Formats: sequence, C-alpha cells, structure tokens
Amino acid sequence: MIQELNRSYGNVFEGALINEILQVGTYKEVPAGFTLMEIGSYVKGMPLLISGAIKVLRDDKNGDELLLYYLEKGETCSMTMTCCMGQTKSEIRAIAETDTKLIMIPIQKMELWTSKYKSWRNFVFESYHIRLNEMIHTIDSIAFNNLDERLLDYLREKTRINKTNTIHNTHQDIAYELHSSRVVISRLLKKLENKGYIELHRNSIEILNLD
Repeated sequence: MIQELNRSYGNVFEGALINEILQVGTYKEVPAGFTLMEIGSYVKGMPLLISGAIKVLRDDKNGDELLLYYLEKGETCSMTMTCCMGQTKSEIRAIAETDTKLIMIPIQKMELWTSKYKSWRNFVFESYHIRLNEMIHTIDSIAFNNLDERLLDYLREKTRINKTNTIHNTHQDIAYELHSSRVVISRLLKKLENKGYIELHRNSIEILNLD
C-alpha cells in the first residue's frame, strides 16, 4: 500500500502525514458497480483514491438519478467530507465506475489533520474548489445545453474515465445518469449512429469518432 499511496499522494502530502495515513487508513479494492455510499447513510470515513474512478450521483424526489461528477486517482469527495465533519447523513450515492483501489480515512482524523498538516488543509480546500466547479458545470450543462450536447459530453467523459472506446451501459443506464428517459436517449443515440459517430450494440456502445 505504501508504494501506491506515495505514487498517488507523495507529491501532495508531507512524509509525516503519509505515515499517519498508513497507520490509520483502511485499504480497499472494490469492483466496478460496487456501491460505496448510499443516500441516507451515515458517513464513517473519507476515501482517498489510489486508482480507478467513482461516479457521484444525486436522486430527485421521484428517485431519478443525476450524475454530478467523477472522482479519480489522487482525489476525494468534498461532499463526503462535509457529511463527515457535520456527522450528517449522505446526500449522494457513490458507485465505482471502474475497478477501484482506495484508502478510507476515519472521520475523527479529519479535523485533527486540518489543524496539524498544512498539506491536508490545502488538499481539503482544493477538493472543495474542484467539486464546486464540477457541480457548477453540471448545472450550467442542464440549464444551457441541449440534451444532444450533454449526451456527447457524457460519452466523451465515459471513454476518458474508462480508457476504452466501448461503453458498457444500457440506454436506460444513460437515461438515469442524464436525468432523461430511455426513449429520448435511444433516439439521440440512433441519430449519432446515423452520423457515424458511434456504433450501437446490445448493452454497449462503440465510440468511433466524437471529435
């Protein structure tokens, strides 16, 4: 674990903090599709991603999902930190997008490290800043972009995160994450296929050219 931690966070945290993380952190490996956090649950730890990716989603009052952002190597979730510090229930759902390795930090260490380590404090503030910008981008996308543009952005981000041109999601999966309907998403995907951008298969989409 020490080598992976140093590769991901050695240029972010000082040595003393790295050593404390090794002492108190819990190393986990989770498969793609694994739910790390559910809406309404109490948060007992904060994740530091070593590898892989996690998607963070919200539910509306009807139970429909909306994809907020992805977490990647060297990152953490600011909404998780907020719940930890306030000891409140989670307002987000976190699901592993790919096979993921992470270290869970106990909540009791978070406030202590904020005052003890400048690098931790900077990391926390930077994480808030990044996640806030990503949520603003999501809001702007919903408010100002049509669904065609949002779908294209979604497909591009999926291929980047998963490092493959084949997306293993059903039309219904995509509809949930874009807060739309399967019928609408299927129609837009067919339009993209007719333009030669993608090729549709059963439960998967092959990206040909989205540039």
